[in-house]
Amino acid sequence: MVKVNPPSFAGKRRKGSTQRINLSIATWEGVPAIILQTLLGGPFLTGFLLYLGAGSRHIGFVLAITTFVNIAQIGAAFWMQRIRSRKRMLLLFVGLHRILWSATGLIPFLFPKEWWVGVYIGMYTVAFISNTIGGMIWTSLIGDIVHAKVRGRYFGIRNTILNALGSVCLFVGGIVLDRFPGETGFLILFIPVWICAIANIVIYFFYPDVPFERSTETVFWRMLKKPFQDRSFLKAALFLAAWLWIQTLIVPLYSYVMLDLLNINYQMVSLITVVQTIVMMAGFYIWGNLNARFSNKTLLFWTLPIIALSCLSWGLMSFMPVLIALFMSHIFLGIGVGGFNQLAFNFTIGDTPKSERPMFVAVYSALTGVTSFLGPLIGGWLYEKMEEWPETLNWMATYGFQVGIGVAMLLLAFTLGRRVLLKS
Repeated sequence: MVKVNPPSFAGKRRKGSTQRINLSIATWEGVPAIILQTLLGGPFLTGFLLYLGAGSRHIGFVLAITTFVNIAQIGAAFWMQRIRSRKRMLLLFVGLHRILWSATGLIPFLFPKEWWVGVYIGMYTVAFISNTIGGMIWTSLIGDIVHAKVRGRYFGIRNTILNALGSVCLFVGGIVLDRFPGETGFLILFIPVWICAIANIVIYFFYPDVPFERSTETVFWRMLKKPFQDRSFLKAALFLAAWLWIQTLIVPLYSYVMLDLLNINYQMVSLITVVQTIVMMAGFYIWGNLNARFSNKTLLFWTLPIIALSCLSWGLMSFMPVLIALFMSHIFLGIGVGGFNQLAFNFTIGDTPKSERPMFVAVYSALTGVTSFLGPLIGGWLYEKMEEWPETLNWMATYGFQVGIGVAMLLLAFTLGRRVLLKS
């Protein structure tokens, strides 16, 4: 006699196993992605641009492109309603991003030196237009894969694991660039980047292509109106957009100040960023657990003064060793920005209606994208102007500007931020 398990139990077992497999795939996919992003972004992005001959304005523009192209998500959210397979489109756009961004390492070998910065900006822009569309599809897909009950804890654990790996890559990358400065060092870094780009694309083939709950609207303008009719969502999104404008005036340019104005070597900058990442890892786990008890918006509010403290900490170098100030600043940055990014992501996929989620995500990304685009541009321009000031005012570029931004952030957090995020 053959023993048969009850159908309900078998169904639950299969469902649970499928869920665990999908979460495992999403975590493993992040491994080559974090290696690629670490070695191509952060201080290495700034260092590579400086090697190519970029100035502060070019660096500010490149850092701003990443967020400005998020405007494309509005059109992509409407287009998504017509695609048959999110997985296929994810493979197309994320694959294009990985290939183009990693291919920037070939620029010094293929083009005359006077073209390097321009070609990089062109390739980087196309890569991140593809990434913003792929990122929106991934957000929609992962929101369906990860159950709401485990979302905060899962992303806390996932981000902790991936950032642990990222911190190792940062440290090793810094050592490589210090020992092999210039072309040789960057070539060494780009070899694992090219391997990880291919590996990342391959793992995306294993993602599930789960059913897509489409919008109840079929007309673009009606679909676009829905996020603007949700007053609670709109107020929070507009406030966070304003916050990110102020934050990005300086935070994305931390590496530029350390490398170019304070003349700190790559290895030390990498070590500082590693400490930031380690703190961020612990923060991910803590914010994830707190998210099971408190709302996304409540926790988002408490990340704001911590980010402000990161900017204010630069003022410590006026009477303390520079490295102590920088380590303090990046510790606060790890706690604050790590929590902010994780909770903002949970806010867009957790506090929005499932059928309209792509457009809500697109509107949030577009609003924050415009302000985050303007921030580094204006910040880079201001640093360029400060270079023309007398030497007696050098302190403004090295720590004065950061302290001023920190004061503005604290005022914004405890006035408008308190009303929007805690009382709405």
